[in-house]
Amino acid sequence: MCRWAAYLGEPVFLEDIVTAPCHSLIAQSHHALEAKTATNGDGFGIAWYGDRPQPGLYRDVLPAWSDCNLKSLCRQIRSGLFLAHVRASTGGATSRDNCHPFVSGRWSFMHNGQIGGFERLRRGLEQGLPDALYAERRGATDSELFFLMMLAGGLEDDPHGAAERAAGQVIEASLRAGLDPALKLTAAFSDGERLHAVRFSTVGNAPTLYAGAFRGATGRCLVSEPFDRDGPNWHCVPSGSFVTMTRDGMATEAFQPARAAALAMAV
Repeated sequence: MCRWAAYLGEPVFLEDIVTAPCHSLIAQSHHALEAKTATNGDGFGIAWYGDRPQPGLYRDVLPAWSDCNLKSLCRQIRSGLFLAHVRASTGGATSRDNCHPFVSGRWSFMHNGQIGGFERLRRGLEQGLPDALYAERRGATDSELFFLMMLAGGLEDDPHGAAERAAGQVIEASLRAGLDPALKLTAAFSDGERLHAVRFSTVGNAPTLYAGAFRGATGRCLVSEPFDRDGPNWHCVPSGSFVTMTRDGMATEAFQPARAAALAMAV
């Protein structure tokens, strides 16, 4: 499973989360404490927002701990909203196009988890995309496809509903294929203004998700696992949750894709 961290608040240097803390994201890339595999060395990526609506994006296939360019960028770039990810592949080759975050317009997205039975479901799920979004697909991961499904499902106007509808489509496709749904979804995504996250699983435990304040009231983080256990007062986000962060606070709602799946199955 992958590890990721996202931040929203007053601009900080990316290194304050990605490289500097004792259990930074780079430290987690070779020694994660709350993942099935301790090593997350199948590439990395960062998406950060600045003065333009579209985020900057840097991704590569090297392990995060061995890329000196990443460390240099994190020392120099300040941002009030960014997503960072280190990858442990559950499917798909180690290539730049398969590294998170994924970006479309002003939206960015990253994921920890998987769609069980993806090779049997992939064709049908891809066929549900409109041509314009299908043309944006560059890699072969289930994560990128899920992001495009969210965009097709109304992400621009209804992030919560779009995520539920995309998850419902995966559940419905699994049932139609005679599979027990096996979706593990702990994801973060942003439009440059708000930061959203979801934690959900149809089977077993959902991948971990924590929320915490950063530097007092100046910022908030969503992370796969805390990067400084002596720092913010982290709290675990329960499974079945949808989180929305703004610069004014954080709200958590129930995440219930079964409703969307039931509606799809009834058609």
